[in-house]
Amino acid sequence: MADDTDPVLEAVGPRLRALRKQRGLTLAEVSAATGTSESTLSRLEGGGRRPTLELLLPLARVYGVPLDDLVGAPRTGDPRIHLKPIRRHGMTFIPLTRRAGGVQAFKMLLPSRPEPAEPTPQTHDGYEWVYVLNGRLRLLVGDRDIVLSAGEAAEFDTALPHWLGSADGKAVETLVLFGPQGERAHVRARTAR
Repeated sequence: MADDTDPVLEAVGPRLRALRKQRGLTLAEVSAATGTSESTLSRLEGGGRRPTLELLLPLARVYGVPLDDLVGAPRTGDPRIHLKPIRRHGMTFIPLTRRAGGVQAFKMLLPSRPEPAEPTPQTHDGYEWVYVLNGRLRLLVGDRDIVLSAGEAAEFDTALPHWLGSADGKAVETLVLFGPQGERAHVRARTAR
């Protein structure tokens, strides 16, 4: 039965050879820098020797790359930020909070469209606060029709019929705070003297 890691291990040798050549180093120079014999390095690059941690750590230091790059490990990034986007009504919502209940934060993206979308007002329980990062947002709340530009915000009761869309057909980026039980954002402003 073949080992599942074989393709990963087989790719290490060619990656090591490519890094050594990119750095303009000979096997003798790498051997002197790592303390690993030239024959071991040659077999490692050719796939005749299985890579071990003891062999790879000094090579990662000499080549100036993370160990993950030597073995081709996928990037993991910051594990706290792996939240899945939600797509609804042609918009993308990227959750910025994880906790259940209370105020939820989202980055909302509205793609550009060749023609403006037809407003379809909705109602639901809650309270919403929207801040425009980029673009021009058209906001319908009840009988009000408002256009918000970058840097502007609005807050409204979602029990009122409301709709959000691009004001000019171009993409719009916003931050949205949504309180499902009607919680509101608390804004404190300092006045100039």
